[in-house]
Amino acid sequence: MPTDTLDRMTSSPSLLTPQEEAAFRAEVEAFAREHCPPQVRAAVAANAKLHRAEYSAWQKALHRRGWSAPGWPVEYGGTGWDQKKRYVFEEVTAALDCPPQYHHGIGHIGPVLMAFGSDEQKARYLPGILNGEDWWCQGYSEPGAGSDLASLKTQAVRDGEDYIVDGQKIWTSHAQEADLMYTLVRTDASGRKQQGITLLLIPLDTPGITRRAIQTIDGWHHVNEIFLDKVRVPVAQRVGEEGQAWSYAKYLLDRERVGASAIPQLTQLLRSAQRAVRAHVDAARLPRGRHALEERLLLAEAALIGVRELAVKAIDDARHGRPLGSRPSALKLRCSELSQEIVAIGMDAAGPALASSFRDPEQQGGAEWLGDANWLHNYLFYRSKTIAGGTSEVLRNVIAREIFGA
Repeated sequence: MPTDTLDRMTSSPSLLTPQEEAAFRAEVEAFAREHCPPQVRAAVAANAKLHRAEYSAWQKALHRRGWSAPGWPVEYGGTGWDQKKRYVFEEVTAALDCPPQYHHGIGHIGPVLMAFGSDEQKARYLPGILNGEDWWCQGYSEPGAGSDLASLKTQAVRDGEDYIVDGQKIWTSHAQEADLMYTLVRTDASGRKQQGITLLLIPLDTPGITRRAIQTIDGWHHVNEIFLDKVRVPVAQRVGEEGQAWSYAKYLLDRERVGASAIPQLTQLLRSAQRAVRAHVDAARLPRGRHALEERLLLAEAALIGVRELAVKAIDDARHGRPLGSRPSALKLRCSELSQEIVAIGMDAAGPALASSFRDPEQQGGAEWLGDANWLHNYLFYRSKTIAGGTSEVLRNVIAREIFGA
């Protein structure tokens, strides 16, 4: 991992005085109230499924203000903010029900391109990520290669100045709305399975690509299958060196699991659960039930404070070049479990009567007006949080290997 690039990508110790922080908070709040579209904030407040339209509207507003990439260095169009300013920005916008920024571009492939991409790739792709025009998805998981990602079998064979790609990707989030896919392929099967993996950038309108939706239990369209049949990809679309992408994938996953926005998003979710308890559980009529839910809320809030401190420490270690070890895995594990706990509180407050409200929001022009019924959709959706991005079982193994040296 290029240390100089990582230093620029992560934060420095905050130089904000208390007065400067207060002024910055006020600036962000005023901007968010005026420029985050009301319909987008309403959808976020209702815990609705967000689509490209909502994410893109906010991203374009941020771009016009010069805030489209809080975690990027100035030389690539970012703000150059330190971690304190980034956290304040995320905290204030989440508190005002602004959506998180779409992670596949800003948080994933953008940083990878800055660290490992060619000058031509940076010039071609970074502007579209910043202004919200280009939409990306991640082609990593395959049937039989999910948590064990190094077992992937999608093959890319060199043919002159192109690769010919054949294979299948699965659980590809947001592919139905994406323009491009950053995808791992196997270019050499002769060595260890972590070797011979290459990262390609593939436009999804390339001949030979088929997208197929996967129905999930929550009724929302999140994930897809991608089939690649003799897809021709120019070698110029390869990121970095052939066969070296395992290190790029690990770089991306570590950044994914130590994101600056995870804690404010959980705080936003906790606030929604608190509203649900107040709205649905009468303290006078059901005092024991109300007290039990309030106790669970307090425990969730305490856990959230602990997770925040762990995240701040991890980001500081990354900036100073100290090994992260299993800390990204621990963060992802705890945030996933905590999100499920918070959603379960909201669901328990709203009550099983909501089962009769379960409909397909994709067929109703959006879910923002379904109100409390979204607790049911989200309860089902959040079951996937301990699977997607690394299953909890695998993450516990990663943590155990570091602790016990196994």
